[in-house]
Amino acid sequence: MTESLSLGVTSSRARDRLAVAASRRKRAFDITVAALALGFLLPFLLLLWAVIRLDSPGPALFRQRRTGLNGQPFDILKFRTMRASAEPATVQQACRGDARVTRVGRVLRKLSLDELPQLMNILRGEMSLVGPRPHALAHDTAWSELVPTYNHRFRAKPGLTGEAQVDGLRGEISSADLLIARIEADNRYIDHWSFARDLAIVLRTAPLLLGDRSAF
Repeated sequence: MTESLSLGVTSSRARDRLAVAASRRKRAFDITVAALALGFLLPFLLLLWAVIRLDSPGPALFRQRRTGLNGQPFDILKFRTMRASAEPATVQQACRGDARVTRVGRVLRKLSLDELPQLMNILRGEMSLVGPRPHALAHDTAWSELVPTYNHRFRAKPGLTGEAQVDGLRGEISSADLLIARIEADNRYIDHWSFARDLAIVLRTAPLLLGDRSAF
């Protein structure tokens, strides 16, 4: 009996050490890729900043409260894609032909370039390269009432990309079935996480952006 308990404790500690090592490896990967990407893209990011400012009045960057790991709130960063008077005051999802979206914003959203400032969120440790995409707080509240497992997605840091996105479950959530499918994909990713899975999702993301028709 004592020997069995001892083996169980040893096994549990080994699993904990592996989990910590995996978490550190994921964080190191996040920092390395985000830092290199920011350094390489800095001139392009400055150009986007200038174009956004010239296209419509208002700041180039947009901040909005989101829910992170273990339910902790953080401010997500994006390039502004809507009229400054429309974006901060509403959590209404953008839809095709949305009049709130600016000319430059439409291009940024189509190519997901508006998400690039989230590389800073990754460096801060608020987000990861791969994980469930964070939603507006009002959507978290509403959707957690519709899907019992919705809050399970907060077991991981939100991501710049995720399993749901590479599976084609991105863009406007237009039905309960689509919402459920997206949450199932998020939780499946967390339940079966591996470093190889992260690499596969990152590699699948880039070509999808070029041909994506769900962003507008």
